[in-house]
Amino acid sequence: MEIILIILSFIFILLGIIGSFIPILPGPILSWIGLLILFLFGDFSITLGFIIVTFIIAITIFVLDSIISIIGVKKRGGGNGSIIGSSIGLIIGLFLFGPIGMILGPLIGAFIGEYKSQNNFKKSLTISLGAFFGFLSGIFIKFLMSLIFLGFYLKFIWIKYF
Repeated sequence: MEIILIILSFIFILLGIIGSFIPILPGPILSWIGLLILFLFGDFSITLGFIIVTFIIAITIFVLDSIISIIGVKKRGGGNGSIIGSSIGLIIGLFLFGPIGMILGPLIGAFIGEYKSQNNFKKSLTISLGAFFGFLSGIFIKFLMSLIFLGFYLKFIWIKYF
């Protein structure tokens, strides 16, 4: 039974890492659920304090991810068009062009969304770059935290079985 919990927990950790790149999935929160499964159902050296602190960190990163993108747009003078365009661009780019689309989709989507709102090429380009760098910053933070959660997962498995 415990092996099933370890595998299920690992699946959540991996979903969290994947979710760092896909805005529909809350990356660090999914990775945290993997740790929670170990805490609740396994006999691992995980404390309640650790679970609470990592939960607060996961939620904080989830909230910051949204704020960072908005700050990137607002600092460049953009609005909702570029934020929505960036999200749509990511999804379309990912499905049509894979990893390259995941990088270029938000940039192009933010540009199109802002250009439709403002009809100003130069300003739309500047704003889309702000959205793009905000988006990349969010990905980096979520990915890093999910990798840290993976490290904790491996540590707890190592301590118990090796």
